[in-house]
Amino acid sequence: MNTTIYDVAREAGVSMATVSRVVNGNPNVKPATRKKVLEAIEQLGYRPNAVARGLASKKTTTVGVIIPDISSIFFAELARGIEDIATMYKYNIILCNSDQNKEKEIRLINTLLEKQVDGIVFMGGQITDEHAAQFKNSPVPVVLAATLDSEKTIPSVVIDYQQAVYDAINHLLSEGHKKVGMLSGPLEDPVNGYQKFAGYRQAIEEAGLTFNEDMIKIGDYTYDSGIEAMQSFLEMEEKPTAIFASTDEMALGIIHGAQDRGYEVPKDFEVIGFDNTRLATMVRPTLTTVVQPMYDIGAVSMRLLTKFMNKEEVTDHIVVLPHRIEFRNSTVQKES
Repeated sequence: MNTTIYDVAREAGVSMATVSRVVNGNPNVKPATRKKVLEAIEQLGYRPNAVARGLASKKTTTVGVIIPDISSIFFAELARGIEDIATMYKYNIILCNSDQNKEKEIRLINTLLEKQVDGIVFMGGQITDEHAAQFKNSPVPVVLAATLDSEKTIPSVVIDYQQAVYDAINHLLSEGHKKVGMLSGPLEDPVNGYQKFAGYRQAIEEAGLTFNEDMIKIGDYTYDSGIEAMQSFLEMEEKPTAIFASTDEMALGIIHGAQDRGYEVPKDFEVIGFDNTRLATMVRPTLTTVVQPMYDIGAVSMRLLTKFMNKEEVTDHIVVLPHRIEFRNSTVQKES
């Protein structure tokens, strides 16, 4: 049977309230009494019941984290950033894998709330009305990581996705490309879809070029969708000479799809990805990509959540971190 606080109190010859004060680090306990209680705890192998303590204090020092794919290199960086800051502030995390499936996301949110978490960090795709309602009615704070709701009312940590893609396309246009293709995520996705698409279109139109819908392909963030998109680009009468992909994984599919058909990157097609995951240095040629600082996004998301949980002052609920382009060999390198 599990050892209870009553067993410890009886062994140490003190009240249960005294044991509780020792367990919770209350300084108002005599050193000799504290020593007796700690010896009894060690002897009996007592482990405080976090759920019971949480009910009493209304805090469980536990945070729920929902990300699309725990096995992904990309999301692992985010999770590490969250975990490091959680540890610093003495919070434990419950890490959940949602597969970016709406029904599963909603179910996980409810499960975490039932487990009495003190807050939630959420990363997903489209924040639907159902998501927004869940977050609005949540009894604990919620922070979005690398994710935005359309109204921008939910606290979020992001980069400026539209500007980041605008910068990438602008670079390609400045290199003389007139036909730049884009492999986008679904446009309903406010980050990998719409905002990145908006950055592409802005750059094209500001350069005085005609926006051509045929230059836009829609993928599902996977390597295979990159392969398929490249096949589609190669079947066009007027092929693009440079291609931007909304994720590194799709960019790898673009590169390999070109190579499989006998084309060379960057000689025949320059390619730029997005995220700067480790995949960018594993492919040949190495991938030029927009750097989204996933570890920092995770760390700042967790710190923002601690501010809300501890009722600290928050001056801006949307935090925008800086981005940059990491130039590698999938684009033509100018000689310095």
